[in-house]
Amino acid sequence: MSTWLLDPRLAHCRRIFLREVVLDANIGIHAFEKAGSQRLVINVDLFVPYAVSTPKHDKIHEVVDYDFVRTAVRRRIAEGHINLQETLVDDIARALLAHPGVAAVRVASEKPDVYEDVEAVGVEVFHFKE
Repeated sequence: MSTWLLDPRLAHCRRIFLREVVLDANIGIHAFEKAGSQRLVINVDLFVPYAVSTPKHDKIHEVVDYDFVRTAVRRRIAEGHINLQETLVDDIARALLAHPGVAAVRVASEKPDVYEDVEAVGVEVFHFKE
């Protein structure tokens, strides 16, 4: 278990997640990466206080919609070539934290096809809203 999950600021939050979002992305610094797209796997966790994510009427506007999360990820990928996964996860985290209901976010990115002897290379970031 990641230690950030034990942070008391998350005690009254529910976790919303997207797992294994697989996209073709133009990302990387190597010549072969700049020549075309490659598979990219994104995982996202959003932490949303119960006070703003407990529906009273079973309506989507009462919670953070998964479509918002998926759209934020896809929109950043569509903007064009990204050199670094660090830039990508920071940009996605910033977009997700802009939602008024989101208290914290974890974004992870993996490139599974960079090295044939490595399952994946990646980076993960965790941020609280300031």
